Amino acid sequence: MTYIHFFCVLTVFVNAVFSANFGTKIKTNERPIIGVLTQEFYDPQPGRNSFIAASYVKFLESAGARVVPVMINKSEEEYTQLFKSINGVLFPGGGVSIESSSYSRAAAAFYRLALEANSKGDYFPVWGTCLGFEQLTLLTSGQLLLSHTNTRNVTLPLNFTDEIRDSRLFKDFPDDLMKSLRSESLTENSHQWSLTTENFTKTETLKKFYRVLSTNTDGQNEFVSTMEAYDFPIYATQWHPEKNAFEWTRPHIAHTPSAVKTTFYTAQFFVNEARKSFHSFGSTEEEQKALIYNYNPIYTGTKSPFEQIYFFD
Repeated sequence: MTYIHFFCVLTVFVNAVFSANFGTKIKTNERPIIGVLTQEFYDPQPGRNSFIAASYVKFLESAGARVVPVMINKSEEEYTQLFKSINGVLFPGGGVSIESSSYSRAAAAFYRLALEANSKGDYFPVWGTCLGFEQLTLLTSGQLLLSHTNTRNVTLPLNFTDEIRDSRLFKDFPDDLMKSLRSESLTENSHQWSLTTENFTKTETLKKFYRVLSTNTDGQNEFVSTMEAYDFPIYATQWHPEKNAFEWTRPHIAHTPSAVKTTFYTAQFFVNEARKSFHSFGSTEEEQKALIYNYNPIYTGTKSPFEQIYFFD
């Protein structure tokens, strides 16, 4: 066999292997639908018993997902059916109880369903922001472990831990954005309660379940600010990635190019996680009826921390 003949044969073999393996496109769901939990409205009125801040909807839509509101006070059967229809769920920030609210009951149902599904190879991601972060700490540990911190209406840089090297969440963030997140006050905090690193470290259930990606401090207490589960697609930030691009009522919220990039790279990550789920509604009509498009957001920026709110019965 001549050298040229050998090279041609080798080329054909390599191309065949590449085409059969490396060139195969991984199947993804290009029409992801993500549920966002509603929660009790502090001043209930007819037609305004629960709500979602519109910034969470825009956050997900900006990365190519559609949104379904997850209503409170539904039955376990209704939550199970909705779970089978959507491709991920987001537990938003807010001001209700993580122990006794209808929000907490709905979150518990979806958390349990997500653990069961993922354990069987049925991919289903969960995201918690602020109150949602706090809710996840309770659901995972079975304990109320939060401590009071002076962290209302402040923006902070992230203190990344060594675990960042294995992070899924930040893996595709560009280097310049990671540098900005480390050095600039980009992440908005609106919470009075935090999971201190001390409480996290001494709670075995949390240590075994979550990888701590970043911490912060209020000057006295160091607390966990970003975490992801080791073995499940469950992610949580004590800070608000949706606010940088979509909320304007508070002057401390950062709107620099890096801050807005943080919104979109975070949204892109979670929506890409949802693309790995192939749950779907039983029919096009059922899907259309469930979507957030059936509701109109109301401008509330003059009297609320949210520019727009979706209200529900």
